[in-house]
Amino acid sequence: MSSSKKPNILFIMSDDHASHAMSCYGSRINETPNIDRIANEGMRFDNCFCTNSICSPSRAAILTGKYNHLNGVKSINDHFDGRQMTYPKLLQQVDYQTAIIGKWHLGHGGLADPTGFDFWSVVPGQGDYHDPTFIEMGEYKQYPGYVTDLTADFCIDWLNTRDKERPFMLMCHHKAPHRPWHPSAKYANLYDDIDIPEPDTFNDDYATKPQAVHEAKMRIDRDMNVLVDLKALPPAGLTPQEEKSWMYQRYIKDYLRCVASIDENVGRLLDYLEEAGIADNTIVVYTSDQGFFLGDHGWYDKRFMYEESLRMPFVIKYPKEIAAGSVTEAMALNIDFTATFLDYAGVEIPSDMQGRSLRSVLNGNVPEDWRTSMYYRYWMHLDQFHNVYSHYGIRTERYKLIYYYAEALGTSGSFDEYREPEWELIDLERDPRELVNVYGDPAYAEVIPALKTEMRQLQLAVLDEPVEEVG
Repeated sequence: MSSSKKPNILFIMSDDHASHAMSCYGSRINETPNIDRIANEGMRFDNCFCTNSICSPSRAAILTGKYNHLNGVKSINDHFDGRQMTYPKLLQQVDYQTAIIGKWHLGHGGLADPTGFDFWSVVPGQGDYHDPTFIEMGEYKQYPGYVTDLTADFCIDWLNTRDKERPFMLMCHHKAPHRPWHPSAKYANLYDDIDIPEPDTFNDDYATKPQAVHEAKMRIDRDMNVLVDLKALPPAGLTPQEEKSWMYQRYIKDYLRCVASIDENVGRLLDYLEEAGIADNTIVVYTSDQGFFLGDHGWYDKRFMYEESLRMPFVIKYPKEIAAGSVTEAMALNIDFTATFLDYAGVEIPSDMQGRSLRSVLNGNVPEDWRTSMYYRYWMHLDQFHNVYSHYGIRTERYKLIYYYAEALGTSGSFDEYREPEWELIDLERDPRELVNVYGDPAYAEVIPALKTEMRQLQLAVLDEPVEEVG
């Protein structure tokens, strides 16, 4: 395949944008017409999952196609070692122009700076929403404006100055809608005149849940920093339930206002491709680095292995190969993105990469040996702000088995405090909202050993080591 025939790749990723805040996924609370354009013109994955639901580890997994125990980024405190092989480096080897603009969040300075890119301009750390600073090829520059708009501006600028005789791979990675949620002036009053519906599990009492759930600090009514996140105190005289609902409305509206800017700028990029006459030869992906709790179980944030956190939105279009309006339930992982991009570019996928190309699935042919279960691991234990136990688990088409081993194991950002290990089993067929832990239910006595065996097999297959199990 000559370089002129290789597809361009536009990889758009946001931070903490849950699929249930996208209308192409049937959202009850939001409309995303431009992101929907990608789904309508390509394929929507209904079962795309991250292997570690937190920003830096997910980004490292996507770059390398490897689990975090191999790429070295187990927590948000770990910096990425840029000497590793990544898919942008491999694309450069076959004449791709590569760029990343927006959020990096894998450290900066020295070995942590982006590598494998002809051009990079990234926000330091989480970045700022208003008048943000970007680090452009090592130089700090501050710009007036809103970060989501600026990220798209800089992407379009780069596209305009690229060598149009060569294929490109552009990572447009938005900081939004990461907390604290600061919308642009354009959308600051969106939703002022309506109430956003509360999720069905908003008042989950965690009655059968492990202690890990009770101890986590991500409850809207108890743990949210109202002056930072909500920018206001609740009115006096509200009942506890009314106050919780008030806080939810403040949170979810600002979150969705941030998403509105993302959707608008996705539209700008799609329009650019069409106006430039390159839409047909460009693969366009929209995803997020993980899911997010939007009041589900009374929570915000992510980290847990529950669906709202584990599930990633993933829509992709490529008119030359992917049928418009297609949907798949085939299980995809974030480590698959690397292999998929390389496959389309005609690059041999390195044997040490753990993901698998999605190309056959995108063509409507799910291989007979395609995965029907996936392995997940969250390494941080009792971090300062969210207090989630370290855990790993398996998700099959019907079940989810989670082991809260609750040890720091030297992971940066963790506290080495003992907690009793716990198990959780969820029957997704009978309990899709994940309200009931059935681990101790005799009806599942035969299911549990089989799931433990399968989990151990998956764990060993990705070269991870089990923690001594209790119970």
